Amino acid sequence: MSFSKTEEQYYKVISQCRELFLKKTHDYGTAWRILRLPSITDQIFIKAQRIRSIQEKGTQKVADDIRSEFIGIINYCIIALIQNELNPNDPMDLEPMLVEKLYDKYVENTIDLLRNKNHDYGEAWREMRITSMTDLILMKLLRVKQIEDNAGKTLVSEGVEANYQDMINYSVFCLIKMEL
Repeated sequence: MSFSKTEEQYYKVISQCRELFLKKTHDYGTAWRILRLPSITDQIFIKAQRIRSIQEKGTQKVADDIRSEFIGIINYCIIALIQNELNPNDPMDLEPMLVEKLYDKYVENTIDLLRNKNHDYGEAWREMRITSMTDLILMKLLRVKQIEDNAGKTLVSEGVEANYQDMINYSVFCLIKMEL
């Protein structure tokens, strides 16, 4: 499959996530600005853990499907990236146009990472199982938690931003695979 097809599929998934994110911004404003990064990480963890639980049990009792949980992971990762950029002195209530601009900025940064990794790995994700990608998201979350517990300091590892971007990409891959 050509990379242009991957990019097309990627943007299709992201446009659905973005539309939901902007509608929720209209409804709730930027109430998420109150969250500290560890709280956002824990929210992503809850979503990923629920996906894994449903995958293992084969059933669910709450109506939200796995697809909506992956969308939630993508949007919360973008929230985390935005929060990581902003400082506590920035306004709590962000203008919708600024939110849209920041959302798009982090999508573009993340797809640039995808392009580089797809070049090197040859789209290996297409041969991966959704369950494996769920596990990788959970591993990335545990890494982020450890970095957060270390006050953001790492000795040789990438920081939280790269891990959030990887979680976005794995979630997009899962959604692409679910639509095929």
